[in-house]
Amino acid sequence: MNEVVAKGKAAKAASYQLIGLTTEKKNEALEQIAKQLVNDKETLLKENEKDLVEGRKKGLNGSILDRIMLNDARIADMASAIRLLMELKDPIGEIMETIEKENGLLIKKLRVPIGVIGMIYEARPNVTIDAATLSLKTGNAVILRGSSSARHSNIALVSSIHKALEKTGIPVEAVQLIEDTSRETAKELFHLNEYLDVLIPRGGKNLIETVIKESTVPVLETGAGNCHIFIDETADIAMVERIVLNGKTQRPSVCNAIESLLIHESWFQGNGARLLSLLDEAGIEIFGDEEVSLTFPKAQAATEDDWSNEYLALKISVKTVHDVTEAIEHINRYGTKHSEAILTENGQNASLFLNKVDAAAVYHNASTRFTDGFEFGYGAEIGISTQKLHARGPMGLPAMTSSKYFIYGQGQIRE
Repeated sequence: MNEVVAKGKAAKAASYQLIGLTTEKKNEALEQIAKQLVNDKETLLKENEKDLVEGRKKGLNGSILDRIMLNDARIADMASAIRLLMELKDPIGEIMETIEKENGLLIKKLRVPIGVIGMIYEARPNVTIDAATLSLKTGNAVILRGSSSARHSNIALVSSIHKALEKTGIPVEAVQLIEDTSRETAKELFHLNEYLDVLIPRGGKNLIETVIKESTVPVLETGAGNCHIFIDETADIAMVERIVLNGKTQRPSVCNAIESLLIHESWFQGNGARLLSLLDEAGIEIFGDEEVSLTFPKAQAATEDDWSNEYLALKISVKTVHDVTEAIEHINRYGTKHSEAILTENGQNASLFLNKVDAAAVYHNASTRFTDGFEFGYGAEIGISTQKLHARGPMGLPAMTSSKYFIYGQGQIRE
């Protein structure tokens, strides 16, 4: 029996042992994990450094290395996020609906665990902790398959999780890591229907598209983030500068950072040169349409690919548009249905944008950087769903549940 099948079988068995665990038992396990991460900090940093060294040798760019990197603060943040998760309401057992029939049947719809969740993801070691702890809080077992770029870090993190679980009554098999990061193991996960209930990809566009196309296991899609900000003609200049610079520079390697700017031509004529200069001074490489290039000669001419590109770096595409309708059409053509924003003082245009743009999260006069489980009050997140079935947007605890009908009778039969 190979690694994927063996761990799939063990995770399935563990998932049945998780059914009925009290919130107190689950929170106890989470507290042990938070403590263990801090206790194992030196080992985690040592193993993470191996990944960083190998990544530099392979020529990985700075944004990817930033995603891989662990440090004292990030480990402390992991522990804090786990403790925040402990404080959140446990959704398992929640009564979603009650129906009392005339014949005396009592029907209750309850939240229940999904079962076994498969996570296939790139770079970020923090996903290992987020996926494991969210799964445990919701009574799910999880099979993790990270990328080779964070292999040492992921092995060390799961080792810490297992040490913590050994101090509780929860089986360590509830959290499994596929240590073989070859393409073959990924393909096996795609078809592990006997043991997996859902597969969640988290990473770049190519990974997500591959999983969607090839998996026979149901997929919960987390999309890439070609996020736009549309600057309408009435947008406040100071607000625009603050939001755009923060949205692009605060952490450019994440999926909710902005990648594209659409600017109303009237606003651009009065303020565009200054905004482009500010972007340039911040070290941002600009790819613009003809009007942008004429106004700011340092800008490179944008190609068709630039309008759909998720740069994950200090790069941005900039296009002028005639009105809010053209902005909406552009976003719905090139966007990834993640997070989109309009900056405007025109309430009618704001309402049109929010309703017509096809995205999981739409913003009026605020940065797209807030599309995040922690910022939404969910604690950690399993990912940002850009699809429309089951879950959409930041996926916290409720998104990791299914439902089940419990029917209570006194001998009723159907006539």
